[in-house]
Amino acid sequence: MFLGAKNLLTFSSLVVAVITASAQTDPGPRSGAAGAGAPIAGLTVKEGKFFADGQSRFQEVDGIANGLGPRFNLNSCAGCHAQPAVGGSSPASNPQVSGNVAPATQVNALTSLGLISLSGPVREIRFQSDGGVHDLFTISGMSGAPAGCNISQPNFAANLSNLIFRIPTPTFGAGLIEAIPESTIMAHAAASKPFGIRGHVNRNGNDGTVTRFGWKAQNKSLAIFAGEAYNVEQGVSNELFSDERGEAGSPDPSVCYAMANPNDHTNYDLTQPQSVPSDVIAFADFMRFLAPPTPSCLLGAIVSPSTAILPCSASVNYGSALFDSIGCSACHVRTMQTGNFTTAALANQPAKLFSDLLVHNMGALGDGIAQGAAGPTEFRTAPLWGLGQRLFFLHDGRTSDLLAAIGDHAAGGRDSSSEANIVIQNFNALTTSQKQDLLNFLRTL
Repeated sequence: MFLGAKNLLTFSSLVVAVITASAQTDPGPRSGAAGAGAPIAGLTVKEGKFFADGQSRFQEVDGIANGLGPRFNLNSCAGCHAQPAVGGSSPASNPQVSGNVAPATQVNALTSLGLISLSGPVREIRFQSDGGVHDLFTISGMSGAPAGCNISQPNFAANLSNLIFRIPTPTFGAGLIEAIPESTIMAHAAASKPFGIRGHVNRNGNDGTVTRFGWKAQNKSLAIFAGEAYNVEQGVSNELFSDERGEAGSPDPSVCYAMANPNDHTNYDLTQPQSVPSDVIAFADFMRFLAPPTPSCLLGAIVSPSTAILPCSASVNYGSALFDSIGCSACHVRTMQTGNFTTAALANQPAKLFSDLLVHNMGALGDGIAQGAAGPTEFRTAPLWGLGQRLFFLHDGRTSDLLAAIGDHAAGGRDSSSEANIVIQNFNALTTSQKQDLLNFLRTL
């Protein structure tokens, strides 16, 4: 029997009261429909076809004959971006271990060192000493590898104290992020903020414009984001990154290159419109037209029984208010407006991303790597839309516990070098019940 909006709120509040009677806990990834992975509303028929084509290519598994390697971290975009739907973040079961993507000897070398595990997350490894990505696997020993290609994995065992991990960033709503004018982002940087929050933009080194994608907001556009990932993560050279990377700045032997460069390119001889662009452009189209995640409930809303999304509970609504009052929204800005964009579905729209797209000093949470104007201790404010179903948190996936992730913003409120320190102290000052309300709110996103 349908409870009705008022009774549903009362019932939900009672359930939450029982849960929060003891210590606060992360409710964990919510169950039910993904609420993500579909195209954004309002696309034209032809834009929808380009989305579908890009989605298909995003899910393709590349082999050596398709340009995989010589060094790589995984063989498919969707392998990394899978939770809770294609385009998302790291899945629960790590395909780097379970996916039969590389020779067992190479996989075992990494799992024995604890660098990757079956239970995830998907990982990229950088060396702090050079800031660069050092790919996990090579094509040596794989079926189809060129004869005489005998390159080795990086010497991870000798660099254990030098390793930095990164995990995949979700791509939901990426087109809306791309469509936000840089003047809007710069206005947030210039605005006065409470609780010691500052933040600044990262910029493209060539044209000086504001960048916004990646853990350090180091990439300017979705095309660059896709091209770099295709080259770095799968070893596929393309028209944006036209050479294979080698290891530690040294090219691999030419015998390891099974295809002409760039491996991925415009298909000039084809006539079907969706088939002409390269994979990189198709990936960018998919991410650009990918809808943002749908929250599990409507804040402060009274809706009819026929509405698909129900009102949030009293706990969630209160947690939402606390999110603002203790200072979380100083960085995790709820909504930014897109500008006059060529795709009508993305133009002049509210992007409810919960990020200012600025980079902030995170103190000890920093990874020691500078990218552009983002320094060694700085990270972009991670968008929180889709947080309700995310499995791994922070840049390195160090925890699956949202409560721990909040504390790690500033060592539990003890790291005065982190911009988030006072906000975390504000969080710590909340009652157990209030902390639970805030956690409940975050898991609805």
